[in-house]
Amino acid sequence: MTEAASSPGKTGPFSIAERMLAGRYLRSKRRETFISVISGFSFVGIVLGVATLIIVMAVMNGFRAELLDRILGLNGHMIVSPLDGDLSDYPAVSDRLSKLDGVELAVPLIEGQALVSSGQGGTGALVRGIREDDLKKMPSVAGNISYGSLDGFDGSESVAIGIRMANSMGLRVGDNITLISPEGDVTPFGTVPRVKAYPIKAIFEVGMSEYDSTFVFMPLAEAQLYFNSEGTVNIIELFVSDPDAIQQLREPIETAAQRPLFLTDWTQRNATFFSALQVERNVMFLILTLIVLVAALNIVSGLFMLVKDKGKDIAILRTMGATRGAIMRIFFMTGAAIGVFGTIAGVALGILVCLNVETIRQFFSWLSGTTLFNPELYFLSQLPAKMDPWETIMVILMSLSLSFLATLFPAWRAARLDPVEALRYE
Repeated sequence: MTEAASSPGKTGPFSIAERMLAGRYLRSKRRETFISVISGFSFVGIVLGVATLIIVMAVMNGFRAELLDRILGLNGHMIVSPLDGDLSDYPAVSDRLSKLDGVELAVPLIEGQALVSSGQGGTGALVRGIREDDLKKMPSVAGNISYGSLDGFDGSESVAIGIRMANSMGLRVGDNITLISPEGDVTPFGTVPRVKAYPIKAIFEVGMSEYDSTFVFMPLAEAQLYFNSEGTVNIIELFVSDPDAIQQLREPIETAAQRPLFLTDWTQRNATFFSALQVERNVMFLILTLIVLVAALNIVSGLFMLVKDKGKDIAILRTMGATRGAIMRIFFMTGAAIGVFGTIAGVALGILVCLNVETIRQFFSWLSGTTLFNPELYFLSQLPAKMDPWETIMVILMSLSLSFLATLFPAWRAARLDPVEALRYE
């Protein structure tokens, strides 16, 4: 038989009586107000620490996911460049590449730098020659046409530009822009820049300021004429179904192309950028964990003061038959309750903020009269938040673990208190 069952008046671990005593110690009397204030600060600290961790991690996850989606949605996952001359057989090569398992789209492109000018100024641009069918298969552009249409794009000598470029230069659909290429025609008097005006057929908004202000799409045939590349393209961009498995496609791509290639994938082009994001994310997690750690240390100090204040109560409980284990469990539950309820409240607050983060950003922008999360600096027009369930679980476990560990030593000290010493000066 167990000790609890064989000894009258004793109860099992974490019994109703122990929970009632723990709950009673959480509620202060007038002379215990200072202890209650410390417990309140501990609770608020854990709430804010957990909520801040969840919010910051969600925003950084959303920032990375949005950037990855928009960067790769417009630039492709792998760039195929020829090593043995121009890609004059690009229709056949792109057709073979598009039939590979894992490849969703192969897009022949001509790329070139140009100066874009209008009646209200000029700016540098990246001009891309692309077929209409391929452009319509790129949801980042075709799915975000703000004005105009891509229908009949191939048959027109027109262009599609980003909305930021259009706004900065005061352009609308149907207006003309002038493209000036430094790589022009060679004459006896030197190289003459190529200058040609094109009407605007469509205006798109990718949502990434860098792309919306610099990209100009032109029909492939027109771009070949403009850049003196008749019958050829510079590169073929590949869009794959699983970007994380891009390395496994290198050998099949080289085999299908049937010619020497130089392959550059998205991990190589953006390695520094995404590595910096990952480092920043890890550092922020460690720094914000300190908030929860400080709150847990407040639990330690609050419990030590509570144990000292309740020395007489502990001694009376011991003389009435309470075991050291019971005393330890009472004070453990007292401290752990702060951590548990603080964590629950922090998770609820974090989720609430993550679901309304863009609305909150707009409110504080309006309140302060400034632009928070400026698209010109952060590339995205909205503040994204993407919660990772496993990451949230890790934050919860970390908070609970720190809270439980913080209560163990004060609870152990309470259990080791000698009732004779506690009552000697009472």
